[in-house]
Amino acid sequence: SNRKETMKNIAILGSTGSIGKQALNVIENLPDKLHPYVLTANNNYELLIEQALKFSPEYVVIANENHYQKVLDALKNTRTKVLAGTSALSEVGKLSEVDIILTALVGFSGFSPTIEAIKEGKIIALANKETLVVGGEIINNLLRGSSSEIIPVDSEHSAIYQVLVGEEKDSIEKIILTASGGPFRGRKRKDLQNVSVEEALNHPNWKMGSKITIDSATLMNKALEVIEAKWLFDVSPSQIDVVIHPQSIVHSMVQFVDGSVKAQLGTPDMRIPIQYALGETRRFANNFPRYNFVNGSLTFEAPDNETFPSLLYAYECLNKGGNSACILNAANEVAVGKFLRGEIKFLQIYDIIEKALAKIPFVKELSEEVLIETDKETREFCKGL
Repeated sequence: SNRKETMKNIAILGSTGSIGKQALNVIENLPDKLHPYVLTANNNYELLIEQALKFSPEYVVIANENHYQKVLDALKNTRTKVLAGTSALSEVGKLSEVDIILTALVGFSGFSPTIEAIKEGKIIALANKETLVVGGEIINNLLRGSSSEIIPVDSEHSAIYQVLVGEEKDSIEKIILTASGGPFRGRKRKDLQNVSVEEALNHPNWKMGSKITIDSATLMNKALEVIEAKWLFDVSPSQIDVVIHPQSIVHSMVQFVDGSVKAQLGTPDMRIPIQYALGETRRFANNFPRYNFVNGSLTFEAPDNETFPSLLYAYECLNKGGNSACILNAANEVAVGKFLRGEIKFLQIYDIIEKALAKIPFVKELSEEVLIETDKETREFCKGL
């Protein structure tokens, strides 16, 4: 077959972040199969320019309009068109030439572009947890009436997705999400009073952006993944378990009604789930490092919910429904920002989240407007704490 049939055009929303950079590395290794059609950045215009010169996408978007002129000047002798502003993020997703949209934006900013992409019937490689955490109900309602499909990029959800290929939905007994436990695994609350930002950012297994790395230290990352799993795989909260697995080799498991368990394993390398999603679940050969089973043992333990209460919040929000997960997510985003800037201590992240969950009005009936309003209200409340 000719090149046109096999080549897929990818829009990477958030190409200068950790996932975006690794996605470009995947694309670079598969030049006859994947082409970066759109690259976008929020503020990092220098890297965006560098990426555009290297990969010659059809479009780049710089969300922060203050940098528009600089990007325009740098790319004026290339075929790349330059757009600016957050609304352009949703616009490029509508381009008919785009086959797959990788949403690698951090935080709630990924919500609207994902909704637009679903309305356009695109394949979405979803690396933005917050979208499903906050608006899973809305997203799933939209997906039902659309030819769009979400392929998760998170290593845990990719693992579950891969395990469920060929399985019947009603044969699932439990989804078992694995968590590394982060840099503070085994410590108690008294040991965490004065941990530094540097210590929290020192993840044992994964190289990630700073927001998700702090979430991994508080176990909030896993809490968000529990909520995400409920919407992605349409299971009840009681069917989702979390187990601490410090080596991060087993990426997640599913236990079936007959007592059989299937797991997906591999080295902790985000390029593997990224490639699986961008390949629309086809497996392409690559030369990424392989896991050697003779290297050592794989161990599992229960999470410490007393020291790291994040998982308790997740189940509370799932059982409550409505806008509660939106409150959880927004409060966490603000709290993590404060911690990274040295404004609060590590354990105060939990305090801010608990106050927000108690104080922000609960709304049962969801709409995009309700979520945007809840997100805004929660942020303003938490910034003032």
